[in-house]
Amino acid sequence: MDAGVPIKAPVAGVAMGLISEKGSVSEGGKIEILTDITGTEDHLGDMDFKITGTEFGITACQMDIKIKGITPELMAKALTQAKQGRLHILGKMKELGLEAPRPHLSEKAPTMIKMRIPTNKIRDVIGSGGAVIKGMQSQTGCQINIDDSGNIDIAAPSAKVGAVCRRMIEELTAEPEPGRIYKGKVKTIQPFGAFVEILPGRDGLVHISELADHRVDRVEDVVQVGSEVTVMCLGVDPKGKIKLSIKALNEGNGAAADMPSEEM
Repeated sequence: MDAGVPIKAPVAGVAMGLISEKGSVSEGGKIEILTDITGTEDHLGDMDFKITGTEFGITACQMDIKIKGITPELMAKALTQAKQGRLHILGKMKELGLEAPRPHLSEKAPTMIKMRIPTNKIRDVIGSGGAVIKGMQSQTGCQINIDDSGNIDIAAPSAKVGAVCRRMIEELTAEPEPGRIYKGKVKTIQPFGAFVEILPGRDGLVHISELADHRVDRVEDVVQVGSEVTVMCLGVDPKGKIKLSIKALNEGNGAAADMPSEEM
């Protein structure tokens, strides 16, 4: 409730105990049903019956018992007392203003994220021998499960970390979009241009004629290996080769200036 977990109604629980004078409910003697037992009463008693629920009914229960069994009458009494205890606790919770979950999930609360990727991208997320998915799990602390249909479940320790993990997967499976602006790193330089990584494992070519709005004699005069540059994707040819441009950003293209950017 306080963490903002979107449950339908407040839930409370109580542990019920039983003390039998002769260690059995069938041999007579005095029998008492205890509400909200302590550790000592659990240890010395004959029953530990945990019951949780809302004001509308029971949601879960679990019993540990040291004797052979209890009668329906004793079970009914235990459930009745448990309901009284549960409603009392729920009333105290309402007094604290916790009648409903807080509107926003706590940033520190564990969270589940579901997403789907194209089936032809599954191998990119898993990697050779599972290296990629294991690396993401190690880096983020998330558990990632992916099925053959491309459905992905991310169990994250917090919403913030989950968003980071999701972003990593989105980058691994993203396709370059013509007209989109990317921030990338120069990986290699050739006499005819520079190869820039704009997505994980995806390089594109900035041809020497697209490095600047003036003539460039040497690629190294504009960029060096390791340089971080901002480029625009001009397109992807039928062979999957990515064409990039720095010059397109410097030509005063208003539409280009308004384009969303994609960071590595």
